[in-house]
Amino acid sequence: MPVSPLARTLARTAAKAPGVKRLPMTKVLAAAEVAVLARDHVQYLSVEERRRALALVRIGRGRRSRLTAAEREELSALLAKAQPRRLAGEAVDALSPFPLPRRLLYGRRAAGSEG
Repeated sequence: MPVSPLARTLARTAAKAPGVKRLPMTKVLAAAEVAVLARDHVQYLSVEERRRALALVRIGRGRRSRLTAAEREELSALLAKAQPRRLAGEAVDALSPFPLPRRLLYGRRAAGSEG
């Protein structure tokens, strides 16, 4: 059975990277899946929004208290646009052997909605 180029590349990379041989492959695959989900959610932001969010994080050096109130509000709005709750739910759903309730993925139903 021929080996795919991707599998060959991954095997070569794993052989050269220290410590990768000790990681169980399921954990590596799970981390890769979460990374893909995170990339998808970051792409909800435009290039300019991503740059601005990164600039705000750099200005604050990882602490919201170092930002002005307007900058905190702007960063919160940008992060909300990336849908972090949904990202967390999708990550847990991807790693869980059981299906998760939709409420955990999307939150509570909006008030007044029926169904």
